Amino acid sequence: MLPIDTRLPRPALDVLLATMAPDELVEIRPNGNILRTPLDRARPVEPGDALVVATSGTTGTQKGVVLAHDAVAASALATSTRLDVDPDRHRWLACLPLSHVGGLSVVTRALHTGTDLEVHDGFDAGRATEAARHGATHVSLVGTALSRIDPALFECIVLGGSAPPPDRPAHAVATYGMTETGSGIVYDGWPLDGVEVRTVDGELHVRGPMLLRSYRDGTSPLTDEGWLPTGDLGEVDADTGEVRVHGRAGDLIITGGENVWPSTVEATLSTHPAVAAVAVVGRPDGEWGHRVAALVLPVDPDAPPSLDELRDHVKATLPAYCAPREVEIVADLPRTALGKVRRTDIA
Repeated sequence: MLPIDTRLPRPALDVLLATMAPDELVEIRPNGNILRTPLDRARPVEPGDALVVATSGTTGTQKGVVLAHDAVAASALATSTRLDVDPDRHRWLACLPLSHVGGLSVVTRALHTGTDLEVHDGFDAGRATEAARHGATHVSLVGTALSRIDPALFECIVLGGSAPPPDRPAHAVATYGMTETGSGIVYDGWPLDGVEVRTVDGELHVRGPMLLRSYRDGTSPLTDEGWLPTGDLGEVDADTGEVRVHGRAGDLIITGGENVWPSTVEATLSTHPAVAAVAVVGRPDGEWGHRVAALVLPVDPDAPPSLDELRDHVKATLPAYCAPREVEIVADLPRTALGKVRRTDIA
């Protein structure tokens, strides 16, 4: 199965279908009728394959990640075990896009463990609140959705998509993972059972039974030993095994010889009362090599925060070189369906 985002315009859908090469397009109409359209140039899958899931596209062209049934089952078991999910008592709410692994994994997790499940066709704060009041105990959300509900209504909230808000409640678990890992594989800094994490030249490599088999084009990102180079920089504590993720290798800003991680600056700027949302990027600078630039969505468009205000706010908790040297007030930030900022669109 290839889950498709129903919001895709036709040209984007045509590109996706050509890239993923399914046998047929299955459409469920509003009246419940099912329309099946055979497609040309289909490519077969391998025995045991369960899903083809398109990557979010934050770093370029979408790829089709092939997940086998065994990998989907391993992910469901490992995540459910870590969260102490009791199929006789708990109920999942799936309200993130099912075309992304963060939303779809809620469904496969519930199916594999026999846990009750409620599926929405997208996130709506009112509907999510009603679901919690009528028995939903567990939900997967992104940071922007978390801010629109009362978190206390749920027993457990799984947060993915982007860096979690700094003031998240204790029962909101921050996850790290990607489409290639079948969903989150590191929860609050600790790898799931069966997951190995190491660093190679500062880059995180992961290994486990829930990883992809290959990409849809037949290529594989896995090493001969089964390790997946993630493209993320981070570190693993040699004594405890705790994982700390710094960010995408390409996101690192080197300004005046100093390393600045955008996610760290974003987390600090997001605590400023005049900032509704923010993205931090590096822009070429003749003197500094790159300068730290902040794109700010203000709480009040008529009273946006000034550069000096935001610099002072950052310097109160971070080194001065982390403070932005440029602020751009924006009306919106380009994001994926799961809330990740598309840095390639704003850099």
